[in-house]
Amino acid sequence: MTDQSPFDTDVITMTRFVLEEGRKAGGTGEFNQMLTALLCSIKAISLAVRKAGLAHLYGLAGNVNVTGDQVKKLDVLSNDMVTNMLKSSFTTCVLVSEEDENAVIVDLDKQGKYVVCFDPLDGSSNIDCLESIGTIFAIYRKVSTESASEKDALQPGINMAAAGYALYGSATLVALTTGQGVNFFMLDPGIGEFILVDRNVKIKKKGKIFSLNEGYAKFFDPAVTEYVQRKKFPEDGSAPYGARYVGSMVADVHRTIKYGGIFMYPANSKSPKGKLRLLYECNPMAFIVEQAGGIATTGTQRILEVQPETIHQRVPFFVGSPDDVQEFLDIYKKHHG
Repeated sequence: MTDQSPFDTDVITMTRFVLEEGRKAGGTGEFNQMLTALLCSIKAISLAVRKAGLAHLYGLAGNVNVTGDQVKKLDVLSNDMVTNMLKSSFTTCVLVSEEDENAVIVDLDKQGKYVVCFDPLDGSSNIDCLESIGTIFAIYRKVSTESASEKDALQPGINMAAAGYALYGSATLVALTTGQGVNFFMLDPGIGEFILVDRNVKIKKKGKIFSLNEGYAKFFDPAVTEYVQRKKFPEDGSAPYGARYVGSMVADVHRTIKYGGIFMYPANSKSPKGKLRLLYECNPMAFIVEQAGGIATTGTQRILEVQPETIHQRVPFFVGSPDDVQEFLDIYKKHHG
C-alpha cells in the first residue's frame, strides 16, 4: 500500500476548466476574463458574508430597491462589488441588477461583448439569521449592431451563453453551465480558488421533496393546492413528500438539484404575475436545471422561451425533477385547459 499525499497536485480550478472547455469550442478568452472578474467579486462577497456581524454589515440600509424589497447593507456592498468588477473587466457592455432601476451601460472605452444580468445577493432577508444566501448570474452576448442599451438585455433565456449561481452556505460553491452540462466548484479559502468537485451534475428523475412558501396557501391557484395536497396525502399508498423551504432561491434550487423534487414559486391572487424576476433569477436557474436534466416552466410555457418585455419582469416559476414537474403540469392543464 502506497502513501497518499493529502494534497492534489493536479487540481482543476474553474479558470483551468473554462480555459480547456473554451479551447475545445474555439473561444477567444474574453469569456474567461469576464468570469475571472465575476469570481473575484463572489470571493469578496463570500468574505463579507462571513464577517458581516463583526463588520456591522447586518441590518437594513434604510431604503427599498426597485422591486420593492427592503435593502440590506450587504445588498448594497454586493451590488457595488459585482458591478464595479464587471465594468472594469473590459468584457461587458450592459449590466442588469435587481438593485438598479435601469440597466447600467458600461463606458464606451471599457465595453466588451457580454451582457450580464444578476441578483447580487439572493435571499438577503435571511442574512440576519445566518441562513444560506447566494448570487445568481446570466450571461448573454450582445446581439444588436446599435449602441449598447437596455434592449440588449431583453433576450429570451434560450440565447444565454452561460449561467450560474454562488451559494454562501457551510462552504462557498459555484454552479456553472455554458450549455455543456452543469459543474460544481467549491471555494478553497486556503488558495483562493474554486475547485471542480462535481462534474456533469444530473438531477434525479423523481424526488421526494416539495418546496414552496405554504404561508400563502390561501392565495394559491387550485392546481397548486391540488398538487401540494397530493404530495402531503398521497392516494396511492406511497410515503408523503418532505417539505423544505429556506426562502433563498439559490439554497432551495440547489437542494432540489442535489436531492430531486420540485421547487415552486407560483403566481397567486396576491401576486398574479408571480414574484421571482425573469432575467436574473428564473432564466439562469432554468438554464442550469435544464442542463442537469430537469424542467423549468411558468405552468404554461418553458421559462427559457419567455420573451422579456421589461428588465424586472416577474413570472411564475416551477422547476425540478422531470417526473415531479410533469405531474404538476398535468394537474395545471386539468384546471386550466
